[in-house]
Amino acid sequence: MNNQLTENTVVRRQSAPRLEFEAAAIYEYPEHLRPFLSELPALPGVYVFHSESDTLPLYIGKSVNIRSRVLSHLRTPDEAAMLRQARRISWICTAGEMGALLLEARLIKEQQPLFNKRLRRNRQLCSLQLSEQKIEVVSARSVDFSHEPNLFGLFANRRAALQSLQNLADEQKLCYGLLGLEPVNRGRACFRFALKRCAGACCGQESPQAHFLRLQASLERLRVVCWPWKGAIALKESRPQMTQFHIINNWLWLGAVPSLDEAATLVRAPAGFDQDGYKILCKPLMSGQYEIIELNTDCRQS
Repeated sequence: MNNQLTENTVVRRQSAPRLEFEAAAIYEYPEHLRPFLSELPALPGVYVFHSESDTLPLYIGKSVNIRSRVLSHLRTPDEAAMLRQARRISWICTAGEMGALLLEARLIKEQQPLFNKRLRRNRQLCSLQLSEQKIEVVSARSVDFSHEPNLFGLFANRRAALQSLQNLADEQKLCYGLLGLEPVNRGRACFRFALKRCAGACCGQESPQAHFLRLQASLERLRVVCWPWKGAIALKESRPQMTQFHIINNWLWLGAVPSLDEAATLVRAPAGFDQDGYKILCKPLMSGQYEIIELNTDCRQS
């Protein structure tokens, strides 16, 4: 009896702060939004704060617990301003965090909410490509980043890629000349060698092979992973009472279906490399933490 009393007391003590937080949050919320709060699910998914316009949302967010996250939107003046403008709250539940991340990224890109950082397809996306002991900047417009080997880093434009390469050279004492960042004077040391900022590949103090191997090793942490499957896959994500199969091809999320029988309705060939999809999906897919099913359905061009 005493043990049961102690356990119940502990449960009440643990749950009390959350109940107090929810009560306080609801009380502080603008009155016109409070009717929506009681229906918020404590489930993963995406939520939307709508303005008077049905076509331009104010804010789109995601969480593993929609209710808790929405109730926490009172922390900054910007959030308070957004809540004053909001007229209603809607949400879409997902099977887990992965679905919430993918759906949020798509909706933000499609609907461009007023209070979100805007996501757009980057038509100047660049990477560094290493081949035959030389490095160069390549564009996603001319190279398929999903399948091209030896790409390192994803950069907003050519200038950002070159700046990253320069920073790497400064960190590792690589030679600007051999990297194509400045003209090479054959047989003569570069200016940075005199300042002890270059290891001397330009003047014979370091062999070109050793310089290349150091460059290769320092770039490895930036390697862009090629799409490792022959075609589209389904990533299975589940929670009690809900299962989703996320259909993905070349790092692009094509959507989610409740069963594999419906996968064929989404499978298609992506139009190009999706940077946002790559950033969300690469580590989870390569980690082996999700069940992956390769799809045999022939891709249809969109």
